[in-house]
Amino acid sequence: MLVDYIYQEKYNGKVKRLLKQARFRIPNAEFNDIYYPDRGLDRDLLSELSTCQFVHNHSNIIFQGFTGAGKSFLACSIGRQACKQSIRTRCIRIPDLLMERDEAVEGSRGIGKLLKKYSNYRLLLLDEWLLNDYSDEELHFLFELIERRYDTASTIFCTQYKVEDWHGRLGGGVLADSIMDRIIHKSHQLYSGDINMREFLAKRS
Repeated sequence: MLVDYIYQEKYNGKVKRLLKQARFRIPNAEFNDIYYPDRGLDRDLLSELSTCQFVHNHSNIIFQGFTGAGKSFLACSIGRQACKQSIRTRCIRIPDLLMERDEAVEGSRGIGKLLKKYSNYRLLLLDEWLLNDYSDEELHFLFELIERRYDTASTIFCTQYKVEDWHGRLGGGVLADSIMDRIIHKSHQLYSGDINMREFLAKRS
């Protein structure tokens, strides 16, 4: 009983640290709290993804849907499941990531260290993917990050745009081809549903 208690305490402490370090956009997003009725969510696929086997297979997830449809909640709920399995996880909005890139360019830290930092997370949640247009320098940075993570780690993308629209959003050139080639072929794609969850939860509360 004492050994079990000590093990549980160490496990709980580790999970708590991982959850804090992940900086989830929705910290209390629990997988069991996902709302399914009338959303058209693939419950079986979500249940499979909650086991986090996709991380061990170095696969990705793409949550696509309109604003307010609950993409971030779904991503954070899977991320929390990963932390509970001792998987080092990080969540960040693309605008914030690119701001860190700009600061790295201007400062002494350099882009190399920033790329290494985000390449080392076994699971990376990228929210607001393709929300804005990217400069050539930003596209090169995103390509380098995805290239370093390719087939060695897993990434969750939250986006309003369907995969068939990505190429144009990524500039339509060789970099767009390269970025998409490293993402979509080993990705589980899920539509986040037809309900505006922000509006739904606001009315229910």
